[in-house]
Amino acid sequence: VQLVESGGGLVQAGGSLRLSCAASGTEFSINAMGWYRQAPGKQRELVARITSGGSTNYAHSVKGRFTISRDNAKNTVSLEMTSLKPEDTAVYYCEADWRRTGLSADFRSWGQGTQVTVSS
Repeated sequence: VQLVESGGGLVQAGGSLRLSCAASGTEFSINAMGWYRQAPGKQRELVARITSGGSTNYAHSVKGRFTISRDNAKNTVSLEMTSLKPEDTAVYYCEADWRRTGLSADFRSWGQGTQVTVSS
């Protein structure tokens, strides 16, 4: 499964951005999808995650400001980011946990990352 992200960019503090990620491949089903981020000199961290059933969890730092959503039919996941802060600046990565149809092994794929920069 390949993941392609879009929607990053430069925005002023207090602004909004929407990230999107599309999964492609053959004969697969996706369980959870999520967004992670990595700032310079820091470890990659979970931002938000959503299961195929729609259950979500968020990092404490983004609760109330970011909203994750997905379209199971289109194998896409989005992250709506509002009230952005300079500390949200990072490379954002899309992630998907998936299985090949008919098999039980679980796999994880990552997107290439998209830069989000929030200026103060």
